[in-house]
Amino acid sequence: MTEKRYLKWYNKVGYGSGDIAGNVVYAFLSSFVMIYLTNTVGLNPGIVGTLIAVSKLLDGVTDIFFGSLIDKTHSKMGKARPWMLYGYIGCAITLVAIFAIPTNLGQFAQYAWFLIAYTLLNAVFYTANNIAYSALTALVTKNSAEQVEMGSWRFMFAFATSLLIQSITLGAVTALGGGAAGWRTVAIIYAIIGLLVNTLSVFSVKELPEGELVDTTDKKEIEQDEKYNLVQAAKLLAGNKYYMMICVTYILQQIYGAMISMGTYYATYILGNQNLFGVFSWAINIPLIIALVFTPTLVAKWNGMYKLNVMSYTLATISRALVAVAGYMGSGNVTLMLLFTAIAALGQGPWQGDMNAVIAACSEYTWLTKHKRVDGTMYSCTSLGVKLGGGLGTAITGWLLAASHFDSALTVQPDSCINMLKIMYLVIPFALDAIITFILSHLKVEEANEKLREAV
Repeated sequence: MTEKRYLKWYNKVGYGSGDIAGNVVYAFLSSFVMIYLTNTVGLNPGIVGTLIAVSKLLDGVTDIFFGSLIDKTHSKMGKARPWMLYGYIGCAITLVAIFAIPTNLGQFAQYAWFLIAYTLLNAVFYTANNIAYSALTALVTKNSAEQVEMGSWRFMFAFATSLLIQSITLGAVTALGGGAAGWRTVAIIYAIIGLLVNTLSVFSVKELPEGELVDTTDKKEIEQDEKYNLVQAAKLLAGNKYYMMICVTYILQQIYGAMISMGTYYATYILGNQNLFGVFSWAINIPLIIALVFTPTLVAKWNGMYKLNVMSYTLATISRALVAVAGYMGSGNVTLMLLFTAIAALGQGPWQGDMNAVIAACSEYTWLTKHKRVDGTMYSCTSLGVKLGGGLGTAITGWLLAASHFDSALTVQPDSCINMLKIMYLVIPFALDAIITFILSHLKVEEANEKLREAV
C-alpha cells in the first residue's frame, strides 16, 4: 500500500533550511571557539576544556526536560514550532556573547563570562531549539519516505553551511579588523542570519493535528498517553535500546567533529598553511551533500535504512584508516589525504540523511511497546548528542592540547604537540568511525517494528 504524502517540495526545502540557522551556531562554535579563546583571548586550553566539561554536567538533564515539555505543549502553532522559534532568540544572543569576551577583563572574569554564556547557549536555548526542530520530522508527516527526504534536505543545508563557515570565517575575521573586534562582528552577522532563516523554517511547515498523529480524536486518550514525568520519560528512553544506540552514535559523531575541527591547528602547525583547513572542509562537505542527494533513492532501493547505513559507514571507516596512513607518510601526502577524506565523507552521508527517520522509527518502537507518544522526548538524543558529544569533544581537544604543551605564542610547536595533533586529526577519527559502524550493525529498529506490528 502506498503511504499517504503530506508535504510539498517547498515544505521539505523550507524545513531543511532550518539547519542553516543551527549551523551558524554549531559549526561556528565547534570549529573556531577553541582557537578564538586560545589565540585571541589568550585563555589556557586545558582550563577551557575543564569549563566545558563542567558545563556539560550542568546541562545534562535539560534535554529530557525540554523534550518532555514539547510533548506536552498544545498551541495554535503546534507542539514543537513555538520552542524552535523562541529558543533561537537566546541562541543568537549567547553566541554573540561567547565571541565578545571583553579583552580588558581579568582572566578569572573572562573564564566566568565564557562558562555562563556557553552553558546558557547549550543547556537552555540550543536545547529547546534543536529538539523542537528535530521533532518536527515526526510531527509534520507520518510518511517514512518523506521523513528521510526531510533529513536529507536538512543535512544538505547543514553541511553546505558548515563548508561555507569553515571556508570563510578566518578570512572574514581578518577582513573585519581581526582580533577580538573581528570575531565579535562575525558572530553578530552569523546570529542575524540565523534568526532570519530559523523564522523562515518555522513557518514553512505545519504540524499535523494531534488526533491524526495518534490515530484518535479522543482528547482524554491523548492526555493519558502524554502523562509521564521526567523520571518516567528517562525510563522510557533508557528502556528503548535503539534510542541508546542512536544516542551513543550521535555523541561519537560529535566527538568526531571536534577532532576534525583540529584541522585548523593541523593545517597551521603541521601543513604550514591555515587556508588548507578550508580545502579539507570542501573535501568533507561536498561529498556529504552528494551522498544526501541520493540517500532517499538508496533507502527505497534497499528497502530500508539498515543495510545502507552499515555498508556506507564501513566504507567511511576504511577510508579514514587510509587518511591516517597518508597523513603519516613523511610530512603527509595532502593529495591522498584529501582523496580519502572525500571518500570517507561520502560513506558518512547516508546515515546523516536518514538518521531523523531512524529516530522516528525508535519513537514508534516505544509507542508499540509502551503505548506512549514521546516524539519530542525521543528527539532529545539530537540535542544531547550535539551538546554532550560536541562539548566533550571540545573539552578533550583542550586537555590534549594542554597536555602536549601547545603554546599559542609559538610559530613552531614542540614535537609533543605535533605528535598529539596527528593523533587527534588522523587516528582518533578512524577509531570513532569503527565504533559507530559496529553500533549501526546492531541498529535493527525497522525489523523490530515490523515484527511488533505483525504480532498485533
